[in-house]
Amino acid sequence: MSQVNKVVLAYSGGLDTSIIIPWLKEHYHCEVIAFAADVGQEEELDGLQDKAIATGASKCYIEDLRKPFVEDYIWPTLKAGAIYEEQYLLGTSFARPLIAKRQVEIAMAEGADAVAHGCTGKGNDQVRFELTYKAFNPKLKVIAPWREWDIRSREDAIAYAKAKNVPITATKEKIYSNDRNIWHISHEGGDLEDPWNMPKEEMFKLTRSPRDAPDEPAQVEIEFESGIPVAVNGDRLDAVTLVKVLNKIGGEHAIGRADIVENRLVGMKSRGVYETPGGTLLYVAHRELESLVLDRDTMHFKEMLAPKYAELVYNGAWFTPLRQALDAFVESTQELVSGVVRFQLYKGNIIVAGRKSPYSLYREELATFGKEDVYDQADAKGFINLFGLPLKVRSLVEIEWGKKLRYKEPDYKIFKRD
Repeated sequence: MSQVNKVVLAYSGGLDTSIIIPWLKEHYHCEVIAFAADVGQEEELDGLQDKAIATGASKCYIEDLRKPFVEDYIWPTLKAGAIYEEQYLLGTSFARPLIAKRQVEIAMAEGADAVAHGCTGKGNDQVRFELTYKAFNPKLKVIAPWREWDIRSREDAIAYAKAKNVPITATKEKIYSNDRNIWHISHEGGDLEDPWNMPKEEMFKLTRSPRDAPDEPAQVEIEFESGIPVAVNGDRLDAVTLVKVLNKIGGEHAIGRADIVENRLVGMKSRGVYETPGGTLLYVAHRELESLVLDRDTMHFKEMLAPKYAELVYNGAWFTPLRQALDAFVESTQELVSGVVRFQLYKGNIIVAGRKSPYSLYREELATFGKEDVYDQADAKGFINLFGLPLKVRSLVEIEWGKKLRYKEPDYKIFKRD
């Protein structure tokens, strides 16, 4: 192993990073500085500093990054309408670049020559961390213990923790891998690794089951200014408080659960269960408001770009020219995305009850089936004739040739696994 004098570890206090501190000291004989970013883990941060020091860290940074997390990472992704594979609201994905960027800054301030993370060699997070390291200081050595040590499972990690007297909460019976922040919580591992298994109800932390949700619907209004949510039920709130309020409301009414088999960047499929109650409300509200104020072509083009934006975020390519270029386009579409969307929430259902905007392109005098003077329905005949001209010409040619102009369907052979 190459010589390392000082390393800054992205530290969560979970199973993996808890055992990494003694492992780094044992194998690299270096000073270890722990860095924990507060992105909304709540009680998971309790006692973290004492734990890091007790397990061998020379110091432990804990910094509140919730505000920049929401304003600089969540809001741009929300405005882009980016959802990975139509279901995942990217809660873990866009937290990693924020954490890794600050980790590099601390490493440079501390004179460290290395950074470390607890991501496995099978997952996406290793890429998200390390692309950010490369973007801000490619000279730092990167230590990824899961790619070096002989620990091969959560059970092995638990055994190592016990051998080193490292306090942990994971057990062989309770072995889910969780990631929580102000936007969501993810659940992986354990019995979830079989996609046939239904998630156990006791696993969920942010959302109620629909059967336990209130029997009366709740009405919620969300207000936006230039694509950014600013108020809930008429109360103007800062970004962090707004997300927390919507998490509480959505969670009580069973909003925001997603059970997904997703395609990881490294090429394998994985199964994850996500809870994103407030985020789910915000995405639906933002989309409803855009339906009022964006013209057809802009809206359709933006919908084409949204999956690409989501893919970039999922893959950890946050600090790239392409994402910045997409942001410039998205930002230009959001200037007039202002107004209010009203929901009724009932046992896991989001029922849109109204939307309004001072910049609405919806005009009743155009859409009405009643008497109107703005739209001359007779004009539709000429429009249809021009729009349908290619079909008409093709049909005339077919008649002239006496046969249909059709392509032969390919003869696909379907192979089925036994």
